[in-house]
Amino acid sequence: MGWVTDDAPTQAELDACVTCGLCLPHCPTFRLTGDETASPRGRLVAMSAVADGLVDVDQTFEDMMGFCLQCRACEAVCPSMVPFGRAMEGARIEITAQRPSPPRRLRHLLLDRILPSRPLMRMATAAAAIAQRLRLDRVGRGRRLRGLRELSVRPPSTIAIDAGPAGAPTAAILAGCVMDPWFGAVHEAAIALLRRAGWRVVVPKGQTCCGALAAHDGAAKTAHRLAATNVAAFAGVDLVVVDAAGCSAHMKEYGQWADGGSELAGRVRDVTEVVADLIADGTLPSLPDRGAEVAMQDPCHLRHAQRITAQPRQIVTAAGYRVCEIDARGLCCGAAGLYTLLEPETATELGRQKAEQVRSTGATVVASANPGCEIQLRSHLGAGHRVAHPIELYLEALQETDDAQSSTA
Repeated sequence: MGWVTDDAPTQAELDACVTCGLCLPHCPTFRLTGDETASPRGRLVAMSAVADGLVDVDQTFEDMMGFCLQCRACEAVCPSMVPFGRAMEGARIEITAQRPSPPRRLRHLLLDRILPSRPLMRMATAAAAIAQRLRLDRVGRGRRLRGLRELSVRPPSTIAIDAGPAGAPTAAILAGCVMDPWFGAVHEAAIALLRRAGWRVVVPKGQTCCGALAAHDGAAKTAHRLAATNVAAFAGVDLVVVDAAGCSAHMKEYGQWADGGSELAGRVRDVTEVVADLIADGTLPSLPDRGAEVAMQDPCHLRHAQRITAQPRQIVTAAGYRVCEIDARGLCCGAAGLYTLLEPETATELGRQKAEQVRSTGATVVASANPGCEIQLRSHLGAGHRVAHPIELYLEALQETDDAQSSTA
């Protein structure tokens, strides 16, 4: 049958792979299984077979594509620069088109209707907060909530904030779907640091979910619609600052998802890039050594998709902490969007491995710049460790220094 959608992997994308195998040791699923079908090379061969009409988009193909974490570690080491993430998204779009199923329709309803809806997300957050207070996150299926931060029944929102000096350059914050109700403290840190650096900061009302989860799961119509909404919402601002690594990676690739997406993508920066630059040029200060270590976890869509590794470390160092490395390869923690729900055994094993890497250092604070990774780490590390965004650690240290200087003035 071949491909049936315009979003399918292109021949140029598939032909770019020379099957050299340099990606294999960097692929988490291949490392776990040793199975060629669980490698980037094997998946690309399968895509090519479908494109050539040699095999159909059947259950075997769906299972091969579904087992991929889409961590894009293979991209970072590929000498041919195969756009594997784009090809994988296209393959999953084809699976959605050719193999519709009730579970997939239900997932895509969640991605299309619930995550982008602020009222529905607030209701879901209130329900999760109540479950936490009833200690339901410690038993049965409620344990899936144990990686969450402590939630509020009535979470404050950063939506519609417009703060800072008139006439200053304007930075807009992506509020996102789960970030605003679940990780509001990260938004508040981003806003506080940008304002301290002299920016006017806005959080536009008209924005929505970035669409990354929809794109990764093959919900193409939803991904296109959400991207188009954000292109309109962020028009006219100088900079779009995104404080979730998966979201910033996806928005930097909006050129393939919406008209005007390339122009917006050119104004998108991950918050770690922005804050590290402000520290480097002296706009924000470097603080004295605190005598404590922070373990650095690299979210895949920060390290592999955006190739951002130095900046989070610069921020943590500027906060006065000593950086503690846990994984030279930056292997995936197993969060990977919906992966923890769709492939729970593999996600659990990868999460366990990442938690062991952290424990082996002795550090009790972990810096992670992506919400899914943070949830995964916290659920496997337990109460003895703190997981926070690098900019949260920096702002806290900055405020402590300000308070100490005020008390001695």
